[in-house]
Amino acid sequence: MSTSVAENVLPPKGKPKWLRVKLPTGKKYTQLRGLVDKYDLHTICTSGSCPNMGECWGEGTATFMILGNICTRSCGFCGVKTGRPETVDWAEPEKVARSIKIMNIQHAVLTSVDRDDLKDMGSIIWAETVKAVRRMNPETTMETLIPDFQGISTHLDRILNVAPEVISHNMETVKRLTREVRIQAKYERSLEVLDYLKKNGAKRTKSGIMLGLGEEENEVITTMEDLRKADVDVITIGQYLQPSKKHLPVKQFILPEQFKKYEEVGLEMGFRHVESGALVRSSYKAHKHIH
Repeated sequence: MSTSVAENVLPPKGKPKWLRVKLPTGKKYTQLRGLVDKYDLHTICTSGSCPNMGECWGEGTATFMILGNICTRSCGFCGVKTGRPETVDWAEPEKVARSIKIMNIQHAVLTSVDRDDLKDMGSIIWAETVKAVRRMNPETTMETLIPDFQGISTHLDRILNVAPEVISHNMETVKRLTREVRIQAKYERSLEVLDYLKKNGAKRTKSGIMLGLGEEENEVITTMEDLRKADVDVITIGQYLQPSKKHLPVKQFILPEQFKKYEEVGLEMGFRHVESGALVRSSYKAHKHIH
């Protein structure tokens, strides 16, 4: 490991104080929580127990997961169930759009499981959801955090054609660790997806990586450089936390000063926005990334 990283990490012996989160509070959060419970709305904010839920909801941002909650891939970091997904719910686009209207969401982040079992990889439902949200919530802006769709341009074009304000696809980790962390994914393919999106009309592209899986500083910086070469506008960098004992262990906790260093490096590289911190997740401050 490079010296600079060794100085700015802690071994995983108990969660450090900067990863302890206060319970969300505030009038806006309480109001939205009541609506979610009353109407049985499904947000990844609640199902994923996101540490930033109170802050994001207070700013009128929420994240919704489509295409079910069973993924066809078995990534070593992800808490989503793996297996045979359920049948596609063609009413889902309207359900998501209705949820966004009930919650009065100003900026919606849409994400999904991987659906390699489907001929269209789920891209048709993706496009229909964006269109439904627009019909019911014309003032709401959107970010689509998409799978790689196996890099197939036909499926990526469906997302481009509905023109969300931001199209995001996460690298998740550095090249050396990709096979271990994202078993069925490919580092180069993800870069190609992001490059294709930008070259074919995406207004703004975005990606995210997790730290604490054993990566070295130079590898993180190389990944950031690769994303800039693909003309990615926004990057999020956060601390990996193990969802269960079955998942990959945390190798190290990254200190706040190291996250700050990555933020400074990213801004120097030319990223429009760099969100870098232990509690940063893909949709953190997402509403700012359209500007």
